[in-house]
Amino acid sequence: MIAGTQRKYYMLGGKGGVGKTSCAASLAVKFANSGHPTIVVSTDPAHSLSDSFAQDVSGGTLVPVDGMDYPLFALEINPEKAREEFRSASQTSGGTGVKDFMDSMGLGMLAEQLGELKLGELLDTPPPGLDEAIAISKVMQFVEAEEYKMFSRIVFDTAPTGHTLRLLSLPDFLDKSIGKIMALRKKISSATSAIKSVFGQDGERQDAERMIKVRELFRDKDSTEFIIVTIPTVMAVSESSRLRASLKKESVLVKRLIVNQVLPPSSSDCKFCNIKRKDQMRALDMILNDSELMDLRIVQAPLVDVEIRGVPALRFMGDIVWK
Repeated sequence: MIAGTQRKYYMLGGKGGVGKTSCAASLAVKFANSGHPTIVVSTDPAHSLSDSFAQDVSGGTLVPVDGMDYPLFALEINPEKAREEFRSASQTSGGTGVKDFMDSMGLGMLAEQLGELKLGELLDTPPPGLDEAIAISKVMQFVEAEEYKMFSRIVFDTAPTGHTLRLLSLPDFLDKSIGKIMALRKKISSATSAIKSVFGQDGERQDAERMIKVRELFRDKDSTEFIIVTIPTVMAVSESSRLRASLKKESVLVKRLIVNQVLPPSSSDCKFCNIKRKDQMRALDMILNDSELMDLRIVQAPLVDVEIRGVPALRFMGDIVWK
């Protein structure tokens, strides 16, 4: 994973509460310590990345991580703040604020078309998937902006499974939306030439191209890898299996499954531990016999007796998980 200087993207996802953030943060620390300028981005509404690094990275901009010898920057995307911005944008200057907001996300033409079609009132409430759209706009910035060129590893700590799948399918959805709006524009412009001059095609094409670029990035097996994180319980393994099937459908490369919080072997006769260990063994067997998961490289991460918080703890975890 650390070989080569070509930029690589790693997306970590799975059920809520399995330790995705600790795994993502420890992977980012590992990359940075191996000489890769690294960014770790969290699209999870729970501010776990700040907790993981024991510093506030929730401002929506890149923050240098304390205690590192090499460049590591963290960024938490705040969906609630984005929703607030969206609401206030839709109430300013007769809805043109929405366009400015969408513009800043690189989706300006989409908003403009909607606005011209007098659909602005639909934008008063943030659309479903806005969180994911903002995450995607950040991905676009990383891909396109000159100031991010130096970063060779970008790690995404994604929100729980449902959000992640929406994030992956959103470029297709927006692509279709842009297509529909273009079709609608043609109908309207044939009816009235006054509107015809209002609509330009360049921006639309740019939006569509951007979406295609992001969609291709998610599916580019040379530069992007999705890592599923789970814990050894029947419920978590079942969800991981469904996630893998969905990712396969989206043509997203998955090579590794991290099984977190595995009880280490013990010679004590603690009854609770023995029952728990048997339970975990059943879940681990399930993985080995699951048609979606059995071909993945399975990495077991032990349950540790300290809270993984701050760079030294993340370095310790990274040495165990990312051997």
